[in-house]
Amino acid sequence: MKPPEAALRQLVRQWLDKAAADFEAAEQLSTQGGRFREIVAFHCQVEFPKTHDIAKLLDRVATVDLATAESLRDADALTPFGVEARYPSDAPEVLPSGEVEAIGMARVVRNSVMSSLKPYLDGR
Repeated sequence: MKPPEAALRQLVRQWLDKAAADFEAAEQLSTQGGRFREIVAFHCQVEFPKTHDIAKLLDRVATVDLATAESLRDADALTPFGVEARYPSDAPEVLPSGEVEAIGMARVVRNSVMSSLKPYLDGR
């Protein structure tokens, strides 16, 4: 049985691998033209902890790192794509080149999170 700290690190790495795969899928789909805009935005959306509401996630981040949470507030624009984009009748519209903006926002969030997690993942 793994010690709790090792198990937690493994879980964090699993979530990061999943997030990396979603980000890679979004990048690849964005090169295919406008047909996949909503799907790209969906893959740029954050899914932890069991919510797709980025403002709520940032409120959680703010309890430990207010500056980071505030710097990422623009990413809340991706919130509608977490659920509504999966249902045709409720799908929010992604305007032309909106998928590029979604990837840009996702990249900023990803880089910020990875920078914050680096010391933890390195075991420091």
